[in-house]
Amino acid sequence: MTRESSASPLIFGGDALSPRAALPVLPPLALYIHIPWCVRKCPYCDFNSHTASPVLPEEEYVDALLADLDQDLHAVYGRELSSIFFGGGTPSLFSADSLGRLLKGVEQRIPFASDIEITLEANPGTFEQDKFVAYRKLGINRLSIGIQSFQQEKLEALGRIHNGDEAVRAAGMARQAGFDNFNLDLMHGLPNQSLDDALADLRTAIALKPTHLSWYQLTLEPNTVFWNQPPTLPEDDTLWDIQEAGQALLAEHGYVQYEVSAYALPGRPARHNLNYWSFGDFIGIGAGAHGKLSHPDGRIIRTWKTRLPKDYLNPAKSFKAGEKALGNDEMPFEFLMNALRLTEGVESRLYPERTGMTLESLAEGRREAEQSGLLQVEPSRLVATERGQLFLNDLLQKFLT
Repeated sequence: MTRESSASPLIFGGDALSPRAALPVLPPLALYIHIPWCVRKCPYCDFNSHTASPVLPEEEYVDALLADLDQDLHAVYGRELSSIFFGGGTPSLFSADSLGRLLKGVEQRIPFASDIEITLEANPGTFEQDKFVAYRKLGINRLSIGIQSFQQEKLEALGRIHNGDEAVRAAGMARQAGFDNFNLDLMHGLPNQSLDDALADLRTAIALKPTHLSWYQLTLEPNTVFWNQPPTLPEDDTLWDIQEAGQALLAEHGYVQYEVSAYALPGRPARHNLNYWSFGDFIGIGAGAHGKLSHPDGRIIRTWKTRLPKDYLNPAKSFKAGEKALGNDEMPFEFLMNALRLTEGVESRLYPERTGMTLESLAEGRREAEQSGLLQVEPSRLVATERGQLFLNDLLQKFLT
């Protein structure tokens, strides 16, 4: 398969051509692989996902993913992959043979770290014991299971294809298949949900003993069914009660909140996502995938790939839909919108290391944020206060030029 090397000219943001220090050490490198098909599109979902046909073009798509990766190899600079994340869509719709061929092809191009984390997203409705045993044998060592709720009424409102019993069985099947590290994805603030409903879901999830829980509030996103036909969501007071009681319950059972909506047992945060939030690098391949790549000369480039699967699989079209160099004026916001999601923030030194810019470039916004009680007065770290976590958008506004 032959492709053009670029779909569009480089777009420079702000004063991107202004001098910036070379990066002394490049950030860790991860790989995101997007598989865009689902059994059915959920009414709240704004991800790049598409209803699957009876037969998926697995072989053609794997070929395209590897060819796509080839075009990004110039930015590897001898680094190894610290993590891989299969997202979607529903990646578990693909066979173990297809994912195995893909992983083998990736490793032939970029070496894997000895302790690489490889995560696969899966939904309970696509769980098959034999398939998941085969996935584990491939070296996939972490699952992220999309539960959302264990209650039938809520699952039907969300358009999910599984039921609560299947969700419970999925966690057990993950363990039986050899996965000792898995995440459960759970929503709260669901249509007509009460505090008791939300806590019942959370207690059921905790009883399954996942190493990680993504627990976040349902939001209505543009270009979704729920945006055009909004369901009845809980009142703000109820949402606040759910948040407070849920966080207390998670803490009681040993789950540490390390990010806005991520909770993990000690030593079990998602390393792939930690790389995002600490402004690490990631190659994005697949329909609609995004990437962020740093270069030794200080350039930092965000990339995005062709969204529609039919276009992504069309040899006459380019994989890359566009790319943008981050300007100096954008860098404070770009860095902090990730780093400040972490409850403990990051060490201040990480900013010049990952951006090539001085800490002085943050000085004005930092001073305003500290005076507003949104950022902790702690020279060695960049970390939001408890109030700053609650009003993260207001905090980030301080660093917009």
